[in-house]
Amino acid sequence: MNIILIPGLWLDAASWDAVVPALEAAGHSVHPLTMPGVGVPAPESAEIGIADWVAAAVAEIDRTSGPVLVVGHSGGGNVAYGAVDARPERVAGVVFVDTFPPGAGGSIWEFPVVDGVVPFPGWDSFEDAEVGDLDEATRAARGARTLSVPARVPTDPIRLTDDRRREVPATMLTGTVPADEIRRIISAAPDWAAELAALQHLEIQELTSGHWPQFSVPDDVAAGILAAAERAGA
Repeated sequence: MNIILIPGLWLDAASWDAVVPALEAAGHSVHPLTMPGVGVPAPESAEIGIADWVAAAVAEIDRTSGPVLVVGHSGGGNVAYGAVDARPERVAGVVFVDTFPPGAGGSIWEFPVVDGVVPFPGWDSFEDAEVGDLDEATRAARGARTLSVPARVPTDPIRLTDDRRREVPATMLTGTVPADEIRRIISAAPDWAAELAALQHLEIQELTSGHWPQFSVPDDVAAGILAAAERAGA
């Protein structure tokens, strides 16, 4: 199976380095992506929005043959879901790594724009539940490798048009929100979680981690992705 790995904000393809070997060892073809405009100054990235990130993921799907599993971490989950919406007939499964599927018109989050781009705001800007599992050495090493993202990407609304996206088998690998709480949200089906509640085939796996499990528990992330690939028919 082709496994496309989409990083969250401020990360590139290398953020999946600790996850990729286990996926390849299981016989999968792995495609970690770096999204357009990451690390690029404002004059060259100002016009890049979430639609361009989705288009890049869709282009990677189109370059493959055979079944595809699309994986998105954090804000990359929006991109992954946009790609599923664009190619529901090609995607065998989608994995959300510590993130929720967005609804039509939803966006990632609003972060400060500096010099026309959105830089990494620093680990201290996140709650302990998100970063408490990252030791100082990991924070220093990973923080030094973060990259700015185009200013439009975090706040651009995502376009979703094909309801078949909800039929694609989905997996949530959750570190910051307990699985039982996610199930309660699904049962209550508030407006902000309508898309989550509409997923027809959803598995939830709880990780012992924060918001960046690919750094703290990469083997668990790989195992979750492999299980999703198996469910998707690999």
